[in-house]
Amino acid sequence: MVRHAKISIMKNNSILTIRRPDDWHLHLRDGELMAGVLADTAKQFARAIIMPNLKPPVTLVSQAEAYRARILKALPDGVDFQPLMTLYLTEATAPDEILRAKHSGFIHGVKLYPAGATTHSDAGVRDLSQCDGALRALEETGLPLLVHAEVTNPEVDIFDREAVFLEEILRPTLDRYPTLKVVVEHITTKQAVEFVSKGEDRVAATLTAHHLLYNRNAIFQGGIRPHLYCLPVLKREAHRQALLQAATSGSVRYFLGTDSAPHARHTKENACGCAGCYTAYSALELYVEAFDSVNALAHFEGFASLHGPAFYGLPVNEGHVRLQRTPSEVPAHLVRGGIEFIPLRAGEALAWSLLD
Repeated sequence: MVRHAKISIMKNNSILTIRRPDDWHLHLRDGELMAGVLADTAKQFARAIIMPNLKPPVTLVSQAEAYRARILKALPDGVDFQPLMTLYLTEATAPDEILRAKHSGFIHGVKLYPAGATTHSDAGVRDLSQCDGALRALEETGLPLLVHAEVTNPEVDIFDREAVFLEEILRPTLDRYPTLKVVVEHITTKQAVEFVSKGEDRVAATLTAHHLLYNRNAIFQGGIRPHLYCLPVLKREAHRQALLQAATSGSVRYFLGTDSAPHARHTKENACGCAGCYTAYSALELYVEAFDSVNALAHFEGFASLHGPAFYGLPVNEGHVRLQRTPSEVPAHLVRGGIEFIPLRAGEALAWSLLD
């Protein structure tokens, strides 16, 4: 754990003031839906790592540049927000493309999706040994590999997919590439916490609000709750407690990544529903609730605003945001870009409110 000489969070009359935070794992989609959901993120976060799993995926620097331009064009007037772009790793990714990504100045990571692991991952990696050139280029440039850490072998229980990936895929990869920087995205298990906590400084992890607040029982409370279905799936309470302890510990290896993922309501409430939780509408309020539940508000600014920039080698944001311990309401549904979808905690009250 790293203790800062000064804790810049201030708690006065139930108001928290922190440096403007960043979201280090975000799905914006594209087109009208992207334009509709972008404001929810931009009102809270100064920057966000943008996931590249569009259809078709963002595999080239030129595609990332065009996607970034569409995001910037969709920003509301006067809103200051910086999309941090990524490339989608495939077995055909050339080392020169990684070098171009580094030199672009706007690409900040390369995303590893095991083929078939989650939404729009069909073009992902089936055999990581086929990516040797790209991984060595990542070492050379210092760009981090952002990992969806799940195996897709159907013989592995879905609740064990993360733990198996860490031991069978990621650990040997770190040994093979001794200077490769890695972010284990949206970790969900105590095994992942142990992996990151006991690993080298070049390994970090993001945590979502929904994995900090819910265990797998929530998916089945009173019937199937499709809007709590995500990948990696929610786990047992013991895992949630381990995640909460890691997030609130003050360790610089853990930082905020919402994995907010908008899906049309009809694709979630479906016989074969999509995976993903839309948390961008009230992301900070949800995270603060998790930290407040274990009296760890003093560590919230580090998790939300400081640890991520330090790992990615970026400056801390100017400006601040304030949250107040006063109830706020989440709408029962949202319509953005002509698409209806359901935010996490739809129709319920939150304990905290974002003031500005």
